[in-house]
Amino acid sequence: MSDIEKAAKDAVEAAANSQQLALIAAMLQAQQLTQQQPPAPAPAATPSSGSNAKWLVIGGVIVIGGPFLFMSFAAAAMAAAATAVALAISAVALTICLLILRSVWRGTSKTK
Repeated sequence: MSDIEKAAKDAVEAAANSQQLALIAAMLQAQQLTQQQPPAPAPAATPSSGSNAKWLVIGGVIVIGGPFLFMSFAAAAMAAAATAVALAISAVALTICLLILRSVWRGTSKTK
């Protein structure tokens, strides 16, 4: 192999090597650009839309309306309890009625 052929071969290898190095450099630069993007800005705080009077009204409604709300729940609980008691009494009465009817039925069927 002559010196010219050797130099040509080295030149071809260097050209291929320089293309690979250029691709690697471009990839590294692209990675750095994607990693250096600034973070998205934080959302702006919304300004207060009302005055302190709004909060005073809300507090007053809670303080005044709270007992009425409690009383309505208490009334509903009392109604539910009364319904449960009525249902229990009805169940006992029905059981007693069925026992009496059964004994009457047995009594009439024994006499026949």
